[in-house]
Amino acid sequence: MSASAHGHTPAAWTGVCISFVGFCIAGVFMVAANPPGFWAGIAVVLLGGVVGLGMKAAGLGVPKQSAEQLEAREKATEAARAKTAETLAARS
Repeated sequence: MSASAHGHTPAAWTGVCISFVGFCIAGVFMVAANPPGFWAGIAVVLLGGVVGLGMKAAGLGVPKQSAEQLEAREKATEAARAKTAETLAARS
């Protein structure tokens, strides 16, 4: 998983942090029985998603893979499957 850098981008961190703050705001106002404050927190949660997507569109997300990278990944997957099949065949 670490090889794919899933979620390890400025866009992901910023979106999640903003959403977390919104979640905390909504939680406090829910306990305080204040519906407008709760919905304001929910709006901040949604804002985190919008900011994250905007940053991703601006190029701060995970870069797209080139055709060469995809081909190399497919070859590695095929080789791993073949090795697994050989190992299983040897065991039986």
